[in-house]
Amino acid sequence: MLHLISQSPIDKALLDRIDKGDDVVFVENAVLQILQKGHLSYLLTQLIKKNQLFVLADDILVRGITPTELVADIQVIDYSDLVDLTVKNKLIQSWC
Repeated sequence: MLHLISQSPIDKALLDRIDKGDDVVFVENAVLQILQKGHLSYLLTQLIKKNQLFVLADDILVRGITPTELVADIQVIDYSDLVDLTVKNKLIQSWC
Protein backbone atom coordinates (compact mmCIF):
# COMPACT_ATOMS: atom_id res chain seq x y z
CA MET A 1 0.00 0.00 0.00
CA LEU A 2 1.10 3.55 -0.68
CA HIS A 3 0.41 6.14 2.01
CA LEU A 4 0.37 9.80 0.94
CA ILE A 5 0.68 11.93 4.05
CA SER A 6 -0.05 15.64 3.78
CA GLN A 7 -1.55 16.24 7.21
CA SER A 8 0.37 18.39 9.64
CA PRO A 9 0.83 17.75 12.44
CA ILE A 10 1.15 14.02 11.85
CA ASP A 11 -0.66 11.99 14.47
CA LYS A 12 1.20 9.02 15.98
CA ALA A 13 -1.94 6.92 15.46
CA LEU A 14 -1.61 7.50 11.72
CA LEU A 15 1.95 6.13 11.73
CA ASP A 16 0.75 3.10 13.71
CA ARG A 17 -1.63 2.21 10.84
CA ILE A 18 1.22 1.72 8.38
CA ASP A 19 1.91 -1.96 7.79
CA LYS A 20 5.32 -3.53 7.25
CA GLY A 21 6.39 -3.14 3.63
CA ASP A 22 4.12 -0.19 2.86
CA ASP A 23 5.56 2.80 1.02
CA VAL A 24 5.06 6.23 2.56
CA VAL A 25 5.36 9.61 0.83
CA PHE A 26 5.30 12.86 2.78
CA VAL A 27 3.95 15.85 0.84
CA GLU A 28 2.84 19.42 1.39
CA ASN A 29 3.06 20.60 5.04
CA ALA A 30 3.71 17.07 6.34
CA VAL A 31 7.34 17.57 5.29
CA LEU A 32 7.70 19.93 8.24
CA GLN A 33 7.17 16.95 10.57
CA ILE A 34 9.98 14.73 9.27
CA LEU A 35 12.97 16.76 10.41
CA GLN A 36 15.80 15.16 12.39
CA LYS A 37 15.11 17.51 15.29
CA GLY A 38 11.34 16.99 15.15
CA HIS A 39 9.22 15.26 17.77
CA LEU A 40 8.52 12.32 15.41
CA SER A 41 12.15 11.58 14.58
CA TYR A 42 12.37 8.48 16.79
CA LEU A 43 9.09 7.02 15.46
CA LEU A 44 10.15 7.69 11.87
CA THR A 45 13.53 6.06 12.49
CA GLN A 46 11.69 2.95 13.68
CA LEU A 47 9.29 3.06 10.72
CA ILE A 48 12.20 3.20 8.25
CA LYS A 49 13.37 -0.19 9.49
CA LYS A 50 10.31 -1.88 7.96
CA ASN A 51 9.15 0.57 5.28
CA GLN A 52 10.44 2.87 2.60
CA LEU A 53 9.84 6.55 3.36
CA PHE A 54 9.91 9.24 0.70
CA VAL A 55 9.46 13.00 0.46
CA LEU A 56 8.79 15.12 -2.61
CA ALA A 57 11.78 17.29 -3.51
CA ASP A 58 9.60 20.24 -4.53
CA ASP A 59 7.79 20.25 -1.18
CA ILE A 60 10.97 20.49 0.88
CA LEU A 61 12.52 23.01 -1.53
CA VAL A 62 9.58 25.40 -1.31
CA ARG A 63 9.74 25.25 2.50
CA GLY A 64 13.48 25.89 2.65
CA ILE A 65 14.34 22.42 3.95
CA THR A 66 17.49 20.64 2.80
CA PRO A 67 17.72 16.84 2.55
CA THR A 68 20.35 16.84 5.33
CA GLU A 69 17.75 18.21 7.77
CA LEU A 70 15.46 15.21 7.27
CA VAL A 71 15.38 12.05 9.37
CA ALA A 72 18.12 9.80 7.99
CA ASP A 73 17.22 7.43 5.14
CA ILE A 74 14.11 9.29 3.99
CA GLN A 75 14.48 9.30 0.22
CA VAL A 76 13.95 12.52 -1.71
CA ILE A 77 11.98 11.87 -4.91
CA ASP A 78 10.51 13.84 -7.80
CA TYR A 79 7.06 13.62 -9.39
CA SER A 80 8.20 10.95 -11.84
CA ASP A 81 9.22 8.74 -8.91
CA LEU A 82 5.84 9.40 -7.27
CA VAL A 83 4.08 8.20 -10.40
CA ASP A 84 6.21 5.04 -10.32
CA LEU A 85 5.14 4.43 -6.71
CA THR A 86 1.47 4.83 -7.62
CA VAL A 87 1.89 2.25 -10.39
CA LYS A 88 3.74 -0.13 -8.04
CA ASN A 89 1.09 0.06 -5.29
CA LYS A 90 -2.41 -1.11 -6.13
CA LEU A 91 -3.87 0.51 -2.99
CA ILE A 92 -3.33 4.17 -2.14
CA GLN A 93 -4.37 5.87 1.10
CA SER A 94 -4.28 9.66 1.35
CA TRP A 95 -4.00 11.20 4.80
CA CYS A 96 -5.01 14.87 4.71
